[in-house]
Amino acid sequence: MLHEKSCGAIVYRKYHGNTEILLIKHINSGHWSFPKGHVEKGETEIETARREIMEETSIDVIIDPTFRETVTYSPKKDTVKVVVYFLAKAKNVDFSPQEGEIAEIRWVDISYAGNILSYENDRTIVAKAKSAIKENH
Repeated sequence: MLHEKSCGAIVYRKYHGNTEILLIKHINSGHWSFPKGHVEKGETEIETARREIMEETSIDVIIDPTFRETVTYSPKKDTVKVVVYFLAKAKNVDFSPQEGEIAEIRWVDISYAGNILSYENDRTIVAKAKSAIKENH
């Protein structure tokens, strides 16, 4: 059994009193999700999440390590993938999609994100993130 691990984050910003999160659409799959990518040797989960967000979107973030959600699934036979998501506040809002990887990037109101996201797991994480942002940010 092959085990893969990726890390990413629900990146958010406050905009005109609303909370918006960053969604990305992958070129290969056409699915809407959050920025994430594989852990490289010697990296912590938080380092991976920050690097991947920067590579995929050109957005620098402040990661909240107290919010940590995992999703486990099997992308193909004999492979188990674990994705660790943090909550991250955007330091800048202008994005630039990674060439060859990201088809589109959007800031969307957190209450509307569930209508765009491709996976139920992601909608569940957004609901948890929404509560965490209300409580702490």
